[in-house]
Amino acid sequence: MKKHISRAAIIVLAALFAVNARAYEEGDFQIWHTEDQEINILKKTKYQMEEEFRYGGNAHQLYYHHYDFGAAYEICKNFVLGAYYRQIYELKKKKFQEEYRPHIDGTIKWDMYGFAFEDRNRFEYRLFRYKDDFVQYRNKLTVKFPWKFTQFEIRPYVSDEVFANLNDMYLNRNRFYAGLGYSLNKNLKGEIYYMLQSTKGAGKWTDANVLGFKLKLAF
Repeated sequence: MKKHISRAAIIVLAALFAVNARAYEEGDFQIWHTEDQEINILKKTKYQMEEEFRYGGNAHQLYYHHYDFGAAYEICKNFVLGAYYRQIYELKKKKFQEEYRPHIDGTIKWDMYGFAFEDRNRFEYRLFRYKDDFVQYRNKLTVKFPWKFTQFEIRPYVSDEVFANLNDMYLNRNRFYAGLGYSLNKNLKGEIYYMLQSTKGAGKWTDANVLGFKLKLAF
């Protein structure tokens, strides 16, 4: 068992610091920047806010911006339930189009052999003015490794997220993450990650290579 875990860790760390050259040749390079705020409002209840900017076209053009806010309640040690609303502005045909996206998240958490697991299940109702609405399901599994480095508690992790259109019952996107989480102080945490996003459109899959940065302020 330990042998298999060590081998998997080596593969993950290699993926973290080595970019898939073929994906870069085929896909766009993007930069995503996310800022989170989290406030404890009641026992086991947190109010959460998020703002995110995405730059595409080899990171030269802002093409996406969203605000997300809501609350999460810790039902038990291993399960958190949250309700949120996301307001999205995405560049389509040289114009920013709006999307209205309420969503519900249910996250299962557990530890095993020092690894921390999170399995987030999200149901989204995506409302548009320029195309048909649909319901989307997203499952994101995150594994945080047991090692922490330096006084900033740098900790490697990997994630994989699957997207499914529930109206037409097909998979339309996958995101693989490899990154590092860190803690600047007890209230300010951050992440830096590489993400390979594969999206299905017009009958084919296309890749985007994303360098992401996230800051989280918690009280």
